[in-house]
Amino acid sequence: MDYKQLGRDVLELVGGKENVAMLTHCATRLRFEFRDPSKVKASQIEQLPGVISVVDKGGQFQVIVGNEVQQTFREIQKQIGTGALGKGSGHRPSNEKKGWISRFISVISTTFTPMIPAIIGAGMIKAILAVLVLTGALTEQSQTFFVLNTIADAAFFFMPVLLAYGASIKFETSPIMSMTLAGVLLHPNWATVLASEEALHFIGVPVRLTDYAGSVLPIIITVWIMSYIERFAERVSPSMIKFFMKPMLILLVTAPLALVVIGPIGTYLNDLVALGAESINTHASWLIPMLMGMLQPFLIITGTAWAMTPIATDQLSRNGEEMINGPGMLASNIAQGAATLAVAAKTKNKQLKQLAGSAGFTALIGITEPSLYGVTLKLKKPLIAAMIGGGCAGIYAGLSGLVRYAFVSPGLAAVPAFIGSNPMNIVHALITILIAFAVAFAVTWILGFEEPTDKEANKQENRKQTKSESQQEAVSIGGTVASPLSGQLQPLSEVNDDVFSSGLLGKGVAVIPDRDEARAPFSGEVVTFLDSKHAIGLKGDNGIELLIHIGIDTVQLQGEYFEAHVKQGDRIEQGDLLVTFDKKAIVDKGYEVVTPIIVTNHDQFATVKPVEAGPIEHGQPIITVSN
Repeated sequence: MDYKQLGRDVLELVGGKENVAMLTHCATRLRFEFRDPSKVKASQIEQLPGVISVVDKGGQFQVIVGNEVQQTFREIQKQIGTGALGKGSGHRPSNEKKGWISRFISVISTTFTPMIPAIIGAGMIKAILAVLVLTGALTEQSQTFFVLNTIADAAFFFMPVLLAYGASIKFETSPIMSMTLAGVLLHPNWATVLASEEALHFIGVPVRLTDYAGSVLPIIITVWIMSYIERFAERVSPSMIKFFMKPMLILLVTAPLALVVIGPIGTYLNDLVALGAESINTHASWLIPMLMGMLQPFLIITGTAWAMTPIATDQLSRNGEEMINGPGMLASNIAQGAATLAVAAKTKNKQLKQLAGSAGFTALIGITEPSLYGVTLKLKKPLIAAMIGGGCAGIYAGLSGLVRYAFVSPGLAAVPAFIGSNPMNIVHALITILIAFAVAFAVTWILGFEEPTDKEANKQENRKQTKSESQQEAVSIGGTVASPLSGQLQPLSEVNDDVFSSGLLGKGVAVIPDRDEARAPFSGEVVTFLDSKHAIGLKGDNGIELLIHIGIDTVQLQGEYFEAHVKQGDRIEQGDLLVTFDKKAIVDKGYEVVTPIIVTNHDQFATVKPVEAGPIEHGQPIITVSN
């Protein structure tokens, strides 16, 4: 594969060097920002031999090339000159401006992501309690129910504290001070004053108290304001007394503002949004689930799927159920899986059959990215069928009053999230699933789709030829990959990055590290080590080529918080220290530290089998590879 020619082809199809406002790269992909996005020919770029996929996400146009991305990057950079472009660092121009919608989605995504495990766990406990009560195993008056219900309520009651942490990451301010302000809003003293119905004043200004438990917007706005107050306090506090003067100023200024101004405004906005959703549901209960069921694929593609999360979360915390996201997403996810399985059943292309079969079942359990990006979006007609199926099922979900009781990705694996106080709700959920599957499968079968062309087949063949001659001649003897990290092992499909989770770069696993170091998983050679130090490419004596990618989008850190202990071309032995990193600092900067570990030459082996998820230590086997 001629990666220099690929670079020239990509540059031409993005509109030439005059259209490139920024160019960077990470371990596997080119990252562009353009002066005029309309000049970019994305579909033609995706058809280029050597290009794995194209993703337009988070304000960046990403061309996924794989391990040889540096060659392509260097050729493009040579053509356009370095100028003001990034050099693999991910640095954005200081004058970059985003639309308010993009900024809103970015705030919601970063703020809500850290708290999702807590509300998922709490929601599922609520669903289990509902099942136990319906079957008579527990009564709502029992002490066991009381204890479990309190545990489940905690995440929703203290939601402002959880949101304060996420918001502090987004607005780059102190997490502890942010969570302290959430504690101010939730302090039990306010409940006492509310119960007494006495007027409360602060320096003569009336304080409009409200119940902030489970609220969303007040704390997010408060932390945003606090980020500016913290910078002011940092600037005016003398260095000798900054240790106690800075936090004192932050609390003295921000807390009264939150109680007197920000909290009431945020609560009003909360109530206004909730009232709007309830009004739509009262007058056209089918509308929101239908739109969500039909348009969810586009929300995922455009990165706007988070937009409805605050409303859904607010409904869950207030009412214990929500109808904004869950019902429509259930319809959409099942329809996406059904359309993809219809492709698998109908296609004569063995490669597409295998991909669609795997991605279809994954979509049915609630993870649709492999199906969307790998099958339906490329074939187009199955995507239309999935939208029709999702819309039809969404109409039924809305008319039947279907609600979701837990914050989980809707699919077959999450059916318990629809079990609650209304025993018919689960019945309506199952009917929604049947409608979505039947309609999407049937419409896909009727509409059909274009089988991959010879050009696409050639492209797939070219992808297999992207190794150097020495790599092609190497004998793939296989073996075991030891874990380079200690922590929690999880399936690759759970990684919050479509390129990794969909398997576009290869098969493997991911580790959420609990220590600040990565070690060699086998004996071999360091073939790639980026200047950003977050990604390492290795080739083992056993023929396995491995990518260790520490964190998601951590290329943006430009090597900060990472320290290399080897360099490209070094000989390594299993257990050698490769890189150390400051996990806490990376998380505080707003980045995930989950580390995908990918066998990039997986197509040279008969099997690449990861071990089951769970705790893992350095040196324990995580992947078995064999011919």
